[in-house]
Amino acid sequence: MDFMHYVFVLFMATVLCADAIRFHLSSNQRKCLKEEIHKNVLVTGEYDVQENGQRADLSVTDSRGHILYSKEDATKGRFAFTTEEYDMFEVCFTSKPVSGAVAPDREVYLDVKRGIEAKNYDDIAKAEKLKPLEVELRRLEDLSKSIVDDFAYMRSREEQMRDTNESTHSRVMYFSLFSMLCLLGLATWQVLYLRRYFKAKKLIE
Repeated sequence: MDFMHYVFVLFMATVLCADAIRFHLSSNQRKCLKEEIHKNVLVTGEYDVQENGQRADLSVTDSRGHILYSKEDATKGRFAFTTEEYDMFEVCFTSKPVSGAVAPDREVYLDVKRGIEAKNYDDIAKAEKLKPLEVELRRLEDLSKSIVDDFAYMRSREEQMRDTNESTHSRVMYFSLFSMLCLLGLATWQVLYLRRYFKAKKLIE
């Protein structure tokens, strides 16, 4: 069977959007989940792969091919990492036959969380001995910080796009002026050349 590669590209709309997904993985098949993540964001994942007599490998990589997490014969577990810069990461499951026989499709459960959804506030409360109200205040503080960071990122992207548009507009204007000058110069040269030619042929005085 030929090696098949299916890519599911999912973009989360907000920090609170962290829905688990289930999909089927066929024999000798690769399926991936891609997502863009901001800088300094905690990302956690939980997976559960149904057994069917074959091996399923899991790998988490960024856009430059750096391996953030890798697990051979992944059946059930968790992974976590913190992004160092704005990038797109990819979670891939690859089904590899062991005995060469074709096995039935298996179900894969994947739950990826990021930002405040990835934090375990129960553990934070136990470690810092926080009261329930203090835990909720910490959660709201993290949520407000994530919203501020998102707005700051969108503002920076808007500034970059505005600078790009202004730069493109200036280049187009200068190119248009240069083209007009070239056309005027070419037209002047043609007139002078034809004038000399006609004078040489004594068609005009």
